[in-house]
Amino acid sequence: MGKYEPLEKFLSKKQLLEVPMSFREIEGVIGSKLPPAALKHRAWWSNNPSNSVITYAWLRAGYKTERVDMGAQKLVFRRRAADAPSPKTSSRPAPSPGASDRTVGGVVAALRRALGGTVRVAEGFDLTQPTGETWDAE
Repeated sequence: MGKYEPLEKFLSKKQLLEVPMSFREIEGVIGSKLPPAALKHRAWWSNNPSNSVITYAWLRAGYKTERVDMGAQKLVFRRRAADAPSPKTSSRPAPSPGASDRTVGGVVAALRRALGGTVRVAEGFDLTQPTGETWDAE
């Protein structure tokens, strides 16, 4: 059993939209201390599956982190939308964009891989087109 599997099981049993927890409560669930980075760096709690092993635990349980308060050492696990893609099961990070990703289509594909469902870009939408806004120089 992995170190963070107890958190996955704990959250999987919850039928709540939100599960607020303190870092200390999470330590109680996993049965050990969180690493020092978890107490110092907000990014440690991001929903990027390439970030940390613990991220897989809450994503597989169907939750994402929100409202991370580093000062108070607490956060909220919020149930993900039903149509959200499930996290990758591979522990390897997404491949780096290669030469073939330097086209507009390749850049969009690379962004989709990297953002893993955190941002949705409609098919056919060209991210490189101007929005029509013009900004005057100050």
